[in-house]
Amino acid sequence: MQINKLSESNVNKVRQIEEECFPHPWSLDSIRAELDKEGSFFFVAEDNGSPVGYIGFNIVLDEGYIANVAVRHKYRRQGIAKKLIQTVIDTAVNNDLAFVTLEVRPSNRNAVSLYKKYGFEEVGRRKNFYRDPTEDGLIMTKFLRNNDEDTGN
Repeated sequence: MQINKLSESNVNKVRQIEEECFPHPWSLDSIRAELDKEGSFFFVAEDNGSPVGYIGFNIVLDEGYIANVAVRHKYRRQGIAKKLIQTVIDTAVNNDLAFVTLEVRPSNRNAVSLYKKYGFEEVGRRKNFYRDPTEDGLIMTKFLRNNDEDTGN
């Protein structure tokens, strides 16, 4: 299993993963737009050159935002999401970010548990954030610096 940056050659496969995993997948154009977007880091997990999962990550100033994490159904529970999340955390640390944050369905207990294992904390909710079915978005954040570092104390 290799983790590589999103490239034009695997945009179509990432779109297929989106369609398999989400009721409202990103369009091909939206995924392709991430290739040249400043602060965008999309990483693809590949098994023998075939994309099987990906993570979308954006940096704004000193903050990191995970847009999506998706792994094809038949490749789940093999540590792929763990490798993708660790890649984002490493990228965040290397870019001296204050935190990494994301939204997740509270009903997605496996994902919530995985994020907690990586030090993400529940910090809030976005009311009716998800559709089909309607559900709040649980905001989870991994803080990479303590507040004393930010204020110089």
